Amino acid sequence: MKFSYTFNNLLGCVYRQGNLIFTNDGNSVISPVGNRITIFDLKKNTSTTLPVESNYNFTTLALSPNGCTLLAVNENHATFMISLISNTVIHKRSFRHLVKAIKFSPDGKLFAMCLNDEVLIFQAPGPYSGEYNGFHLKRRLGGLADETICLDWSGDSKLLAVGTKEMLVHIYSMDNTKSNSRLTLGKQGSKVISVFFDHKTDDLITITAGSKLHVWKCIRQKDDVKSEEPMKKKKKEDEVEAEDYDATKTLEQTEEEITNALEKIDIIDEEEKSKKKKRKFDVSFQTTGHKILLDNGKVKICSATYHKENRILVVGTSVGDFYIYEMPECSLIHSLNISKNKIKSVAMNCTGDWIALGCTGIGQLLVWEWQSETYVMKQQGHSSNMSCISYSTDGQYIGTGGEDGKVKLWNTQTGYCFVTFSEHTSPVTSLQFCGNKKFLISASLDGTVRAFDIIRYRNFRTLTTPRPVQLSCVSVDSSGEFVAAGSQDSFEIYLWSMKLGRLLEILSGHGGPVCSIEFSPNPNSAVMASVSWDKTLRIWDAIEKGSAHETIELCSDGLAVAFHPAGQVVAVATLNGQISTFDVKSGSQLFTIDGRNDLGSGQLDTDLVSAKQSLKAKAFLTLCYSADGECILAGGQSKNVCIYNIKQGIILKKFSITCNLSLDGVQEFISWRNRTEFGNLKLVEEREELEGGKVAIRLPGVRKGDMAARNFKPEIRVFSVQFSPTGQQWTAATTEGLLIYSLNTGVVFDPWELQMNITPSSVRKAITDNDSTNALMMSMKLNEAGLINEVLESIPVKDIELTVSTLSEKYIERLLLIVSTALDSSTHLEFYLHWAQSILTTHGLTIKAQQNMPALLALQKSLSKKYEQFSKICDFNKYTMQYISRLGEVKASGDARMIEEDEASVDDINEEMDYSEEE
Repeated sequence: MKFSYTFNNLLGCVYRQGNLIFTNDGNSVISPVGNRITIFDLKKNTSTTLPVESNYNFTTLALSPNGCTLLAVNENHATFMISLISNTVIHKRSFRHLVKAIKFSPDGKLFAMCLNDEVLIFQAPGPYSGEYNGFHLKRRLGGLADETICLDWSGDSKLLAVGTKEMLVHIYSMDNTKSNSRLTLGKQGSKVISVFFDHKTDDLITITAGSKLHVWKCIRQKDDVKSEEPMKKKKKEDEVEAEDYDATKTLEQTEEEITNALEKIDIIDEEEKSKKKKRKFDVSFQTTGHKILLDNGKVKICSATYHKENRILVVGTSVGDFYIYEMPECSLIHSLNISKNKIKSVAMNCTGDWIALGCTGIGQLLVWEWQSETYVMKQQGHSSNMSCISYSTDGQYIGTGGEDGKVKLWNTQTGYCFVTFSEHTSPVTSLQFCGNKKFLISASLDGTVRAFDIIRYRNFRTLTTPRPVQLSCVSVDSSGEFVAAGSQDSFEIYLWSMKLGRLLEILSGHGGPVCSIEFSPNPNSAVMASVSWDKTLRIWDAIEKGSAHETIELCSDGLAVAFHPAGQVVAVATLNGQISTFDVKSGSQLFTIDGRNDLGSGQLDTDLVSAKQSLKAKAFLTLCYSADGECILAGGQSKNVCIYNIKQGIILKKFSITCNLSLDGVQEFISWRNRTEFGNLKLVEEREELEGGKVAIRLPGVRKGDMAARNFKPEIRVFSVQFSPTGQQWTAATTEGLLIYSLNTGVVFDPWELQMNITPSSVRKAITDNDSTNALMMSMKLNEAGLINEVLESIPVKDIELTVSTLSEKYIERLLLIVSTALDSSTHLEFYLHWAQSILTTHGLTIKAQQNMPALLALQKSLSKKYEQFSKICDFNKYTMQYISRLGEVKASGDARMIEEDEASVDDINEEMDYSEEE
């Protein structure tokens, strides 16, 4: 099995904080998601996470006018310059203060950023500027009294407006690069949150947090000196032409006139220079008054955007409302409430049709088409941690359960959530897809087990217990007939009939909370395994023997259990950091892996113990076997996810799921900057003196005097891991969201039973000699994707069945996997369908004997994907084709009628001609 898994996508989280931006074509939205960046394609309905990871969460984004360069700023004051062509970081620079706003000039030559009480202007790299340094400082605009918040460029890139916290707006001119002179507009009444230049008139629009909108009219000052010079020159030329020079003028008089003219020109130049010194700007701004956008004083404006060409203003409020105004009349066009949380970011695409809205409180991202009043995209992750995940049988869908009580279904191909179930009233603790039925089972702390139909999207069955309990785990057997759930307060296991919907048995025996439960994947067996805090693993056969079970003593508290795909071996994770495997029939222990040291010694900022001591309290919380059953995937109270070989008892690969220091528990050791002679600075309680000498005692983690404002820093954890049934990817539910890692087949050379005489040249020689079977076997041993596709497509369709029949059984699974991969990427759909049909027809009995073959599941996933794509196209074109065919019939019948009429008219003419000749 190959282990070249690389990060593929991030699901379950669509927006965290920062600003949203549209791409230049207006078809995609770029959203900061923690320390990563996700691009949502609104035309193809897909989401892609860039392979760029920062050490802290991103807060600000800016896109260049050509759409090739993305600037991203994180919480640690570092600015990344990312190429959207290669999806790599090309430059990086750190600053002393947080960058509040950053924006490219319309001509793309400069970009400005708000940095504390100053504005820095950099020259953008590119071939037009001849500059390849990413952050070449061109100008520093300082001397401001307070923090800068927002900025905007004029349409000609010559003026820069900066809004500050001191309720002022400053205008800078880019013509004079050496001078820091500025125009300052009057007090705005409250903090300025947005400034916008009008595209046509360069009028300035300012919006404050107090819901006030100011419009400043731009007045272009004409240069009097320049306007008078051409008139004087023209008048002199006319006088010279009209004047009759006297032939008797001497040369001395002519020289005197020239000298006097030059003196006058020098005087004019001096006056012009003095006027330019007095007047530092060619423009001035005059207020036209202000307007109150919101009448309610309790509601504040949190975000705003302005479409300069269509003159449309959109503002988002603190109560989840957004308003659309038409400027400059400031008339309200549209308003809508989307949530109860504040809208932190608003953006509009280039055409002004779509509005992107981001809500930080619930992690929601909306794209609204305001003219037709419809949603283009509506995505929302879990508002709290994602607690459990499960793959569908073909690996096409992922079900997630969260602590917010919701169950969501995600499409692994598009990265979108397409349905949300909100029937649970408490956190969802466990869920599982049924093996051969189209439904999903979930358990919750509200004491219910619910079955959701993933075809009709409804909760069609609710299973309850005789008395209220908290259910911590759930499992469904391979046939989908029986459902079992474990309780964490009554220490019992409940068994229901899925068909009847009633409770069959209550299994007692555990002396502690039941942490994990799972049915055997073997369809011929109904064996069930469960582990508990009572340090026991119990094997149940409740269908035949009822409450009778076999008890296996563990060395520590049991935390997770997982069955081997064959159903004969079970793996258990315990509190001491070990993974043990047991034979189900004999109950004997087979292998033991000590994985505590592999978890890593990540420390919390407020830990009072050393990293070595904190490691003793860590363990694996979730387990999953690989598709072939040779390896096991484990994760828990750490940022690391490990893959072990069970038989050899060694770690094969360790994945670090994040390097985000905005989360707690990522650092291996506490920074020495936080260590003083008094201890860790994170543990020092800050206090402030109040009136009368009183001291305000703050709660732990509180920033301000408000006891409700807590400094919350989530801890990094892996709540659940799951291998895809196809074996091509695995997924981890973490604090950051749902991380998907996929096999990168193009990077690692992984030959199979390779011999000296097997080379690409020998494979191509076999193709030339029409030795199809030998060429196919040699290419599969080399295991190069390009060479295999070359061999497959060189075999004629009539020879496919013969080639497949001559292959031995050991090549069938590998060939199925190759064909399923080709179905996803190749355009030769019918050709590879012939291959799939020939393989399944010829070797059907062999494939049927192997249960849960990963290659067969991969083929099913590819066929399901293609069926969905073509069914949409066929449904869309069905009536169109009927209309075209009917139109063709009508046209054909009309042409025939016209021919008959023409023939009849010709006959009438001929008869008239014959009659006239006779006369």
